[in-house]
Amino acid sequence: MTLFWDIFYWCIPAFVFLLIPFMTFFYEADDGMLMAGTSIGAKPNNRFLEAVKYELFVVIIFGAIFVACYLLLGDSSVPITQYKTSVARSSEFATSGSSGSVFDTLFLANMTNTEFDNQEFAGLPINVKFDTIVVPVSIPTFLSGFMAFIGWFFFAVFGGIGLAAVPLDLILAFVNRPKRMDPAEFADKQMEVRNRTMELVDIGELLKIERDERMSREGGRSMFSGLSKERRKERSDFIEFKKAVYLLENDVEEFLASSANYENYNVLLPWFSLLGGILSFVLSAAWIAQIVIYIVPKKPLHPFLNDYFQWFEGWFPLFGVLSVAIFTLYLLLCALKGCFKFGIRFMAFQIHPMKVNKTYMSSFMFNVGLVLLCALPVVQFTVTAFPEYARYTNVVNVMGTQVQYLKFFTWFWESKVFIYALLAITGVTTLYLICKPKDNDNKGRANANKGLLSRLRSRR
Repeated sequence: MTLFWDIFYWCIPAFVFLLIPFMTFFYEADDGMLMAGTSIGAKPNNRFLEAVKYELFVVIIFGAIFVACYLLLGDSSVPITQYKTSVARSSEFATSGSSGSVFDTLFLANMTNTEFDNQEFAGLPINVKFDTIVVPVSIPTFLSGFMAFIGWFFFAVFGGIGLAAVPLDLILAFVNRPKRMDPAEFADKQMEVRNRTMELVDIGELLKIERDERMSREGGRSMFSGLSKERRKERSDFIEFKKAVYLLENDVEEFLASSANYENYNVLLPWFSLLGGILSFVLSAAWIAQIVIYIVPKKPLHPFLNDYFQWFEGWFPLFGVLSVAIFTLYLLLCALKGCFKFGIRFMAFQIHPMKVNKTYMSSFMFNVGLVLLCALPVVQFTVTAFPEYARYTNVVNVMGTQVQYLKFFTWFWESKVFIYALLAITGVTTLYLICKPKDNDNKGRANANKGLLSRLRSRR
């Protein structure tokens, strides 16, 4: 298992900082040449070299930061408790720990504090000493801690939003399920969709004209051209335009499902959404309860989900493994949902929706990168939440000991900064979505389109 985890630790940064950025730069280089009119007759090597140039910049920056951090922070200060007593060589020690088995010195490295405190040494005096040992960690182990630290900033925000957004959106999909329209509703909705479509066509044409003019003034692509004020304004307008297009596509699908395609609409889909909403609500509530009951207090109030997983060990252990997998994968789903929800509500970055037969390659790469960034924080978070179920495993030795006590990073883990941030964001998001459950109402969408169109026309 050590080799498996080492491969896992190496693959994540390889994808996040090497493969995914290179593919993104390659497609953007192709897109830039197409918009500039130089793609016809261009050699594939031109796009490849363009992508390599940007990728080298990313690799050098990440490599320099990682090497510097490893040289300065590559040690783990692990706290230990020493128990010393004078006993005969042939003495037997009985443990009153949770397992109830005979004590074996082979278990010393993995025993919990509770098991240590419950040891019975036949009334002999024991000298207890608390100390710290400094252990240099391997490169893969430090890489896991380094990537987990980076990923926590994304997971705390997007995971917290997703824990509240996933159940609500699934339940709203049932509440707002398509219903047959009468002639008056059909005419009003058709006129609204037509007007919004014409507005977005005008906005798209103006955005293309502005981009062509900017590229002709620049005369070529520059590595730092995206930092200019003009380029930032253009990017902001494009993000707003893409959001409006996405909302229009959803409205058109709902409109067709309520009119032309109503007879072919699968009426079971909203009920599946309701069932998924109920299950996701249970999962979100269970995670929040586990955080409040087990993770946040210095001394856990109750094992909660640990007992639930360990209950399967007595009759069918596979169910325990599957349960942990469901809870873990749900966190990754929440991170994806939270990222999309944050992007479509605040337009801080470009949205990347995932739909069957309607997903762009750039959206695939973006979401894969986000999942990989959140994978190690989710692993560490799961180890923190379920240490009793995962005891004696290799991942607990790495994430629960070596990574937990890494220099500099240990303060964030021990003070539970990211855990509190996750809880706070989940609470704020829940209140916000209760007050404003829809991404945008019809009036808000129309006003947003008209506002963007007027801004673009005023710059002409």
